Amino acid sequence: MNKMTVQTIKNLIQITIGCLILAFSVSVFVLPFNILSGGVAGLAVALNVLIDIDSTIIINVLMIILFVVGSVFLGKKFALSTFITTILYPLMLVIINRFEIIVDIDPILASLYAGLLGGAGVGIVFKAGASTGGMDIPPLIINKYTGIKLSTLVLITDAITVFFGMISYGFEAVLIGFIAVWGTSFAIDKVLTFGAERAKAIYVISDKIDKINDMVQNTILRGTTILQAKGGYTREDKEVLLVVLTGNQYPNFMRLVNEIDRQAFLIIQDANEVHGNGFSFDYKI
Repeated sequence: MNKMTVQTIKNLIQITIGCLILAFSVSVFVLPFNILSGGVAGLAVALNVLIDIDSTIIINVLMIILFVVGSVFLGKKFALSTFITTILYPLMLVIINRFEIIVDIDPILASLYAGLLGGAGVGIVFKAGASTGGMDIPPLIINKYTGIKLSTLVLITDAITVFFGMISYGFEAVLIGFIAVWGTSFAIDKVLTFGAERAKAIYVISDKIDKINDMVQNTILRGTTILQAKGGYTREDKEVLLVVLTGNQYPNFMRLVNEIDRQAFLIIQDANEVHGNGFSFDYKI
């Protein structure tokens, strides 16, 4: 098999696993406890009281409508990959529902697990370059045109869906639903950044910038970038050193900088994802 075929098989396995986890979350936690979890399942729970149609049927209808919308805005490649999930997810939901798995736990705990499991399932599908269909399609469309973080857009979309459920279930249900919304956003973010090379992006301003630059390149063995800047008060031209380090290189770097110039001014930021030479994570979404 060629490399493309192997990757396609891997993606299909990922999509299947993601749909299975999401369907389990909805069948075991969302629908039995009427959790306003956001997403198509949460919207179905909210609409169920208003239109008195089985939640599973509402989910399937919404999946089809949103699939059509997603195909128009996100293209043929998206349509092909999401067509699989549009079939798999409802099918798995129906199958799992037939087992009638009953979990006797507090609704708050059910909401938390609904969000975490559902978010993990959605994140796995996202990472395969597809969508579970449904309410994650609007965030994907907005992400395409704005570049806003996917987990943030999912959080906003789910929050709006949960507020809509207040009409049917009241304020307490909304508060419980927000636990699921937070869990979904948290899990998606963790899944999408799993395996990413976490690092520190550091800006250094110092009168001994050349010595620090040599230290980074020859001792830490990292590349550097020198930025041209001007002091806001003195109006003097300054050189700012930019270096990106892995987490285990950071303590040694700080020790060596202090040895060279204890007066050095440093700005340190967490970098969740780093691409390129020396950093290995290949992000697909």
